[in-house]
Amino acid sequence: VQTCALPIYFCRVMDSTRQNKYARLIQKEISEVFLKSGKDYYGNAFVTITTVKVSPDLALVKVYLSLFKVADPDNLIKQINSHVKEIRRHLGERIKNQIRHIPELVFYLDDSAEYAENIEKIFKDLNK
Repeated sequence: VQTCALPIYFCRVMDSTRQNKYARLIQKEISEVFLKSGKDYYGNAFVTITTVKVSPDLALVKVYLSLFKVADPDNLIKQINSHVKEIRRHLGERIKNQIRHIPELVFYLDDSAEYAENIEKIFKDLNK
């Protein structure tokens, strides 16, 4: 297993074609679940699924969410993770004919937008 000290969006370990297909399918279907019943999970926040990572054994899926209009993003991620069984059930109903075993879901906060803003701010401060 290859590890990287940088944030996840800089450390792109090559995934298999099968993992990429699973990731695309799961990202599409979770976004549909969020469109239909997302208000129950996260209220009026603006949630975007930025990245989906699938483990090599296809048993675990890490879903990275970008959150806007949220006062406490970490609390909202905890709230979404508390509904993971319902989300997984809805996902299973949607993809039961395409995937044999519905993977475990874990939601994470994707802070790449904030990271990019901080880098831009540092560059602007250097130019002054």
